[in-house]
Amino acid sequence: MQAEIITIGDEILIGQIVDTNSAFLGKEFNKIGVSVYQITSVQDDKDHILKALKEAEENADIIIITGGLGPTKDDITKHTICEYFNDTLVEDRAVLANVERIFSKYKAPLLDVNKQQALVPSKAKVLMNHNGTAPGMWLEKNGKVFVSLPGVPFEMKALITEQVIPNLRAKFKFPCIMHKTILTYGLGESALADRIALWEDNLPHFIKLAYLPSLGRVRIRLSAKDFDEVLVNTEIHNQINLLLPQIKDVFIGYEEDESIEAVIGKQLTERGETIALAESCTGGQIAKSLTANAGASAYFKGSVVTYATESKVNLLKISEDLINTHSVVSKEVAEAMAQQVKTLFNSDYAISTTGNAGPSKGDSDAEVGTVWITVASKNKIYSEVFDFGNHREKVIVRATNKAFELLEKYFLKK
Repeated sequence: MQAEIITIGDEILIGQIVDTNSAFLGKEFNKIGVSVYQITSVQDDKDHILKALKEAEENADIIIITGGLGPTKDDITKHTICEYFNDTLVEDRAVLANVERIFSKYKAPLLDVNKQQALVPSKAKVLMNHNGTAPGMWLEKNGKVFVSLPGVPFEMKALITEQVIPNLRAKFKFPCIMHKTILTYGLGESALADRIALWEDNLPHFIKLAYLPSLGRVRIRLSAKDFDEVLVNTEIHNQINLLLPQIKDVFIGYEEDESIEAVIGKQLTERGETIALAESCTGGQIAKSLTANAGASAYFKGSVVTYATESKVNLLKISEDLINTHSVVSKEVAEAMAQQVKTLFNSDYAISTTGNAGPSKGDSDAEVGTVWITVASKNKIYSEVFDFGNHREKVIVRATNKAFELLEKYFLKK
């Protein structure tokens, strides 16, 4: 069974907003075994919308339309749907009562244009939107389901999870689908694929494998799909048990559970240990990644972003002679930064970064992309230099990911 998503609104096409609705819808449909055949973004134009509806009906069993349901003149979705279904708009009293409730709650004047939100196609099944004034609308034609939803993300999401998906489940029989995404670090996509090639070649026909690489990390996604739920659940877990021994040195965990930053946070919390950071070229990105996880205050002592050379001298008390002798981008300076920040915050571990993210070399002659990373504990210090290329944003992200990898690999992993 296939679905098509149609997003309506000039604001998407001119880049004024990012279409997050389609990503959400794709995930939700995937959960119930429905493949998204196509995502189409169209202008607030009647002919364009009609053409998209006709093509979607030819392609898919389920058509989801988002956007264009506001009270203003440029929101033409309802009128266009009426034309497509040879229908007329009628007032729905329950929707009108919902509109009146919302305006009364916020003590806002209810204008005639707002009351028009209660107009819906006569052939539509109304999906009451308790979070906004524009209702969802369910229509059927030639065995195909059309659902029109408001474009406001939190309104659309509530309608999908609370009404659309349950109604689809009641109408259609869907296969069982299960995804399991394994997180790995420190091994490139091609090397990882080569290592597990024999295992991949022997996967059952109903399990598909996808590699999802990012900077310094690779996600391995297994997707099983079959009408036999017991078979799906049993076999995907069997295959994971066969895979894990082959990648145990680079395995972090499961995406459904947590990231490497969260794994590290959990490990530090369980040990009752703490960490501090001295960042230069990463500009606070490591701290941002750590503190994105709830409960970080239990293990994260603090960070200093000593971006300029003088801040390394003034805040971390790095010797100017050391910098002049070895360069600000060097093993010696990176290790001094880690040791000083560990002392400053009285932490169990410290990470430091110093390098050239680009586009210019700054205070060092080291090539753009050169980054020294140091991880230090009470009794151990480890440093490594990397060449992360000449793209500034990639250098920062790769250095951040590599810092976590070194901490996990050489200090925390059992």
